[in-house]
Parts: sequence; structure tokens; C-alpha cells
Amino acid sequence: MTFEELLNVPPFSMNRAEKAEMLTGRLTELTRLHRDRCPAYARMLETVGFDPDSVRDYREIPFLPVSLFKAMELRSVEKEEVVKTMTSSGTTGQAVSRIYLDRTTSANQQKTMVKIVSDFTGSGRMPMIIIDCPGVVKDRAMFSARGAGILGFSIFGAKKIYALDDDMKLDTEGLREFLAAYGDRKILLFGFTFMVWQHFYKELLRLREEGITFDLSNGILIHGGGWKKLISEAVSHDEFHRRLEDACGLKDIHDYYGMVEQTGCIYMECECGHLHASNFSDVIIRRPLDFSEAETGETGIIQVVSTLPESYPGHSLLTEDEGCILGEDDCPCGRKGKYFRINGRLKNAEIRGCSDTYAVQF
Repeated sequence: MTFEELLNVPPFSMNRAEKAEMLTGRLTELTRLHRDRCPAYARMLETVGFDPDSVRDYREIPFLPVSLFKAMELRSVEKEEVVKTMTSSGTTGQAVSRIYLDRTTSANQQKTMVKIVSDFTGSGRMPMIIIDCPGVVKDRAMFSARGAGILGFSIFGAKKIYALDDDMKLDTEGLREFLAAYGDRKILLFGFTFMVWQHFYKELLRLREEGITFDLSNGILIHGGGWKKLISEAVSHDEFHRRLEDACGLKDIHDYYGMVEQTGCIYMECECGHLHASNFSDVIIRRPLDFSEAETGETGIIQVVSTLPESYPGHSLLTEDEGCILGEDDCPCGRKGKYFRINGRLKNAEIRGCSDTYAVQF
């Protein structure tokens, strides 16, 4: 199945057997492509004695640790074909990943993200509240995973407003005017988890004590980027949802899991609170002692595979996160594929999520 053919089927429609066959073919094709076009990747395959022609199942394809993109320039296209270089979030002095995109990979990332997110929000564009400041996409020094996330999700917005000013203060008047104009329609809200909590929820709580309230009961909130800071404040997933509903009526809330190393292939949280792998990607849990595949329900290191990367060898990566598979093809929400839980960062892994990075700076 070609990528264009994959785009023409619902994003959570393939069962285990169908998806395994498709992923094996596509990921083997990508492994050959990167072996032929990226000398550093070819040497890695040669070192471990891996032959793409011997692949029987996509889970056999070697993974690269995501940290490798901080240490090496890994690209499978000529420099002049690179149209965008993405960088991961990182605190001052931390090395960042550099991901090189050509036009094809960049376009496929956007098409994939639209396909996945639309399954949760519907296909129409909506008035949109971005829970961040406008400077994050204007200042090129800040334009990394955080800026890319905002721009990526902005494609779903028709009329857009930044809820925060460049001093990270809530634009109360701007929000009031926006809701007066669009409050009776479905509204999309997007932000990174810690900033939603710190600069949006807490300010709504303070304003409510002054008798000022905002009704966002028609809103859909998509948020992501890490829970580390919130966990330190003893805020659980369920508490986050309950508090936001109490503060402004928000009920339709979806977390997502994603990374700059595999932009586009995000894992959205369904109505049942489960993160889902779409047709475009998959999650494998590896045991830390020998990297063998863990059983359903068993905690281990998260490996992610993606059908998208053609300009860099990022189609099979070992993350610095741990989690477990909860099930496959049988989530009550009706979506096919694996659904899983993130338990958190591996011990001693660098803080690097958008929200977590900001929280450290904050």
C-alpha cells in the first residue's frame, strides 16, 4: 500500500493482521531507502548485520535511540533538498535533535496529522484559541517543537486568537471578545499541558473569585507535551479534566503523545482515556534488560514506528519514555489498533517535552 492509498482509508480502521502486513511492507521499503541514501544509517545496519531483504515482520527492523539525532546529522536527502529543519525542545545547554525534512516528508506529516486529528474533531475548521503567546512563532530562537506544534494544529483553526500575551498573561479582554463572537459555535483550544494549567486554568480560577467567568462548554481542548511538572503538583489526569470542567465548562479534552522526531504521527487520546496508534504508526513496548517485546499490560520502553520519514531515518525509534500496551482492536471507543498508556520518562532521561522544558525555565 502506498502512502497516498493509506491516506484514503479511515485512520483507525486496520485490524492487527491488516496493519502488520502494511507496516512490514512500508517500513522495509523505508529501511532500504535510508540504507541507500544515508551512509551513517547504512553503517549501523552493516554493524549489526541486518539485511532488509530478510525482514518478515516490521518488529524485526532495528530501532535507533532518539538521542542519536542529538549527536549525529542523519539525513537521507541532499542538503539542497532540505526545506525545514526541526529541533526538539531542550533546556539551556542541552543538545537538541535536528530533523531534516524535504517537501515530500513535510507534506506527508501535515496530511497525516489532519487525518488523525479530524477523526476526533470533525473535518471542519473551527474558531481556535491557542493557549500560548504569539511570540513563540515569531521568534526563530523559540521556534522548535513548541512553535511547530502550534503551527501544525493551527491548520484546524478558522479564526485564531492567542489567549496569552508575550508576558504569558491571560488576555482577558481578547478572550471575552472572541467568545462573544464565536462562543455559540464549536471552538478548538490547543496548548501545552503545563501552560494550560499554569497560565490558563489558574488565571480562570483567580478571575472566578472576582466574579468573572468564561463559558467554554462548546470547546474541544487538545493538549500535550508532558506531565512531569503537573505530577509534582499532585495533579493527575482525571484531576486535570475535572478542574478544567469546573473552571470553564470544558468537557471534551484530549491529551496527545508525539515527538519532533516523528512529527505528524501523533497518538491521540480517545473518549475512554486511551492513547491510540493510527494506521500510520505503531507502538512496541521493549523490556529494558534485553529489548525483547513486552506482553500486553507489561511496562517497558516505548518504541515508535512511522510510515512517514523519507528524508531522514526516523521510521523506527526507541524513545526515552516508558509505558504499556493496554489492548489492541478492542477499545470501547471503536477505533482499531493498539491503545496504550504513558507512565512517564525513563529514570535519568533528559527533560525535553515542550511543557516540561518550559516548566524548568519557568
